[in-house]
Amino acid sequence: MSAMLEVANLSTAYGRIEALKGISLTVPPGQVVALLGANGAGKTTTLKSIAGLLTPQSGSIHLEGQPLIGLSTAKVVRKGVSLVPQERELFPGMSVIDNLMLGGFTRKDSAAVQADLDRVLQLFPVLGERRRQAAGTLSGGERQMLAIGRALMARPKLLLLDEPSLGVAPLIVKEIFAAIGRINREGTAILLVEQKIRLALALADYAYVLEVGRVALEGPAKELAARGGIRQLYLGSSTP
Repeated sequence: MSAMLEVANLSTAYGRIEALKGISLTVPPGQVVALLGANGAGKTTTLKSIAGLLTPQSGSIHLEGQPLIGLSTAKVVRKGVSLVPQERELFPGMSVIDNLMLGGFTRKDSAAVQADLDRVLQLFPVLGERRRQAAGTLSGGERQMLAIGRALMARPKLLLLDEPSLGVAPLIVKEIFAAIGRINREGTAILLVEQKIRLALALADYAYVLEVGRVALEGPAKELAARGGIRQLYLGSSTP
């Protein structure tokens, strides 16, 4: 079976600063792949390059064999890639339901959109309870659930998650990671950037560790979790 996502020799820069220096990674269909590394290693840049928010200098990105580089972000979404950014980027003055419906705004299949809305509200019941509330009034965890739910409304084949635990209470982090696991079991491939290393490796099938824009280490998540010293070597000793 061909890869869901294939990134090869990807280099992306901010002006003269080269953030990615020829990284390669693969996300197989139906798997969770973790992208780990210290701040500034290039994790968010990788996700933004895949999502069409940044234009790489060189290399290639293919989704199910089709090239993504050069496509607008909207076209990348239509191809089947949804990004949940670190900043979440919700519309704070709009209701929970309206934020969710914006996630499916390009779709014409209204019955399927309604089915996906029902699925999101089943996955995150609190969003149903808050459906008429303005997004800006939600807690950090609820906002993260809303951001993930909105991304799911585009019915992605590949979900890109950038730090889903950021600013979220520990108990809610467990709930969100349980939901991410369920999303994956229902067939969506996931590329996960996450600072909580143990959580990420427990969920992932495979992992890549970035160090200053390069892949420093990769392997099955269970093997990396069992290895000592990864946190101190690549991620900073304070990373949980």
